Amino acid sequence: MKPGLEKPRGRRTGKATPRSRSSGKRNPRTAVVHPRPAPRPPGADAKASALAHRIAALALDKKADEVVILDVRGKTSYADYFLIASAESERQVNAIAEHVEVELKNDGVRALGIEGRERGQWVLLDFGEVVAHLFFGEVRGFYDLEGLWTDAPRERVA
Repeated sequence: MKPGLEKPRGRRTGKATPRSRSSGKRNPRTAVVHPRPAPRPPGADAKASALAHRIAALALDKKADEVVILDVRGKTSYADYFLIASAESERQVNAIAEHVEVELKNDGVRALGIEGRERGQWVLLDFGEVVAHLFFGEVRGFYDLEGLWTDAPRERVA
């Protein structure tokens, strides 16, 4: 490049383009329409319920405390059941999570996602219709998921 023809560095070159102003009204032709969820196949609710109870039994195998299944069908679009359980230590939270994951994998059920294993205070296992929340005891009280879903039917699992 010839001297004097270099672009200045660190500054914008060119003119600003005017922004279009919106009137705040939506054009009915461009309105976003959210599709309704697809109808559930027959027996899907029974299958999800059975999975939630299987996860509860696996958590109890590793001495989980206060195991509760919340029925959130019709209240959320991403799950039918939440399983909430507590443990007395971060190590126990991780042991429960690993046990549930391994045993369900042996049954042919794989988790869609797992979050929180690094810290062990709140591990979330997403199995699609069932989402398991495994908490270190004090953390469960802080987030109070049961309080957020007070209108959801619940089942305490012994």
